[in-house]
Amino acid sequence: MRARIYKPAKTAMQSGTAKTHEWVLEFAQSSARDVDPLMGWTSSSDTQTQVKLSFPTKEAALDYARSKGIEAQVIEPKARKANIRPGGYGENFATNRRSVWTH
Repeated sequence: MRARIYKPAKTAMQSGTAKTHEWVLEFAQSSARDVDPLMGWTSSSDTQTQVKLSFPTKEAALDYARSKGIEAQVIEPKARKANIRPGGYGENFATNRRSVWTH
């Protein structure tokens, strides 16, 4: 059984970093997916691909994989640069603005 351990990236639909602080152990697909000839739905007999386990640290995820005999590949997260504006959000409402602010 193979799995990958990674720290999920933030979604494109939000600017916050919720649900990105835990490590996830996700099983790799072991059998090919089949297409149902009547409905066209994709199915598989492999139910392990539906399992995602969350861990507080990378070491906890690796310990779990070792204890269960799971061959795990660790994918390190890429460093994210902070996007901080000098004035911040409050700059939009500054009273000391030199020119008139309009849309």
